[in-house]
Amino acid sequence: MTIRRWLSILAIAFMLGAISRNSMLVVFATTLTVVVLITDGWQRHSLDRVVYRRKFYYTRAFPGEKVELSLDIENRKWLPLSWLRASDSWPKAVGPDDLEILSPSHLVDHGYLTHIFSLRWYGKVRRSYTLAFRKRGMYSVGPLMLSSGDLFGIHARLSDLNLIDQVTVYPALLPAEQLRLAAEGPFGEAKARRKLFEDPNRPVGVRDYHPEDSFRRVHWPATAHTGQLQVKLLQPTTSMVLMLCLNVSTSARYWEGVYPELLEQLISVTATLASLGIQAGYRVGLISNGCLTNSDQPFRIPPGRLPRQLATLLTALAGVTSISMGSFENFLLREAPRVPYGATLVVISATTTPELAETLLRLKRHERQITLLSLAEEQPPYMPGITTVHRPYPIL
Repeated sequence: MTIRRWLSILAIAFMLGAISRNSMLVVFATTLTVVVLITDGWQRHSLDRVVYRRKFYYTRAFPGEKVELSLDIENRKWLPLSWLRASDSWPKAVGPDDLEILSPSHLVDHGYLTHIFSLRWYGKVRRSYTLAFRKRGMYSVGPLMLSSGDLFGIHARLSDLNLIDQVTVYPALLPAEQLRLAAEGPFGEAKARRKLFEDPNRPVGVRDYHPEDSFRRVHWPATAHTGQLQVKLLQPTTSMVLMLCLNVSTSARYWEGVYPELLEQLISVTATLASLGIQAGYRVGLISNGCLTNSDQPFRIPPGRLPRQLATLLTALAGVTSISMGSFENFLLREAPRVPYGATLVVISATTTPELAETLLRLKRHERQITLLSLAEEQPPYMPGITTVHRPYPIL
């Protein structure tokens, strides 16, 4: 019943008591009016200056790790709270160690972390939990629903707070020995760790054309000026570039469905290669025909070797979904021109279709160094000039 109806009824009772000179009815109506006004004001301000904070020890981890969590609820006003209910929407994949703590939710694989408190004026309560990170992904914790009211339970107030925290579970890293990569040059035919490459983005001059030079290096303005073929002189660099190319399709045709366990293995293999590449001194980048969480486009991460590069790559892989907007072969052909010249392309795929083999051979003809790591059951076809690593799923 609303406050207006309560006051209307009590006003009528008061007038009837006054007209009939019934002091008991007058006292009852007056007392109840005071109680209704107090409880209405109490519930109106019950959630004012109530602070709810989640304190994660850290918000990024690998599957199987456990994280400490503290919840702080504070009442920063003089009005005490006889009761306060807090319901926090929580994904079970990053939920408490004991999932029985979560109450049921209408969302799949979600629950509610619910607490009921009694807070005095300027009171504070803390609850501690241990979270278990169970499954790769990017998860949103929240929103939060608070409810409180007056001492007598006559009125209640609800408030939905858009209090969201992001929690990231990285892909599981596999032991390097499980991939059984070659001890020398695991990412292709690099002859030495400090091999010199030439950076096409840093020309330092021109020289006469030699028969072994690629036609792509011809400097046409200088050739027109001198009347003889001239080629660009490029600045040498010791930075080796590794570009990981992830195919999220687990079947020959990307629209034929997804094999979830195989997709997770693909992502774990890619994460492991990224970690090994960074440790080996490569500038590592990543492209994939899969879409990230809350996105409908494939993504690309430029090569880098800064300390935060590995975290960037693992975060992207944590958010990779099975949604693909087109064939991997077409995507690879579109992205290849953006890959730095001299980079090693490592293609990670669960299928080795004839179309993929043809695409890799086309890229090889453009002087690309390519390694194919296949998780398919069948042995990949022989492709001249392309390093092939066959590790059928499951990788044992």
